[in-house]
Amino acid sequence: MNFLGTGAGAFVALVLFALPCAADQSGERAGTLSGSELVGALQGGGYNVYFRHAATDWSQHDDVRRSGDWTSCDPARIRQLSDEGRASAEAVGEAMRALGIPVGRVLASPYCRTVETARLMALGEVETTTDIMNLRVAEYFGGREAIAERARARFAARSMPGTNTILVAHGNVIRLATGVYPGEGECAVFRPLDGGGFEYVGGLRPEEWTRLAERLTGKAVAAP
Repeated sequence: MNFLGTGAGAFVALVLFALPCAADQSGERAGTLSGSELVGALQGGGYNVYFRHAATDWSQHDDVRRSGDWTSCDPARIRQLSDEGRASAEAVGEAMRALGIPVGRVLASPYCRTVETARLMALGEVETTTDIMNLRVAEYFGGREAIAERARARFAARSMPGTNTILVAHGNVIRLATGVYPGEGECAVFRPLDGGGFEYVGGLRPEEWTRLAERLTGKAVAAP
């Protein structure tokens, strides 16, 4: 699925054609690469890898009353990672290191659950950015489409030579920006295109990372 340019008009015209084969809420997606082929591509660098934050405790709720509340790690105020999610983030990071996936920058939405996911993956220093902000607080950042437009620009951006850029954020922003809807802890991989734009090439679930690491390296990796 190609996204030619980052302008809203170009995106809308293309995505209306592409969506039937793009994604649904079950996490099934159409991509050109999967499994070991996708890992092999990532080992060469040059991709933007978007992770939805790891599994959360859905008995908790976001209570944003003012700008900045989303950075709180208090479960009484903002939904946080579950213990399962924390273990999963650590396992995915371990698998990526075992597979030798080169990482340049690690970017995360400033929500506590996304920053914690990125830190637990331990792939590099975590930078926060509102370019991939949760759409539930879009009114603080110019509206939903403004955030989606900035996210598309991130997916089209070139990574540092020989590395991949990791982005950790939310399901709603990637869904609006691309039509792809990963589940918690899942990733979607985008390849920047010459002349601007980007292409969705595939995705992996947390358990796939660990299975692939064990199969391709022969090393045991803790299951998520």
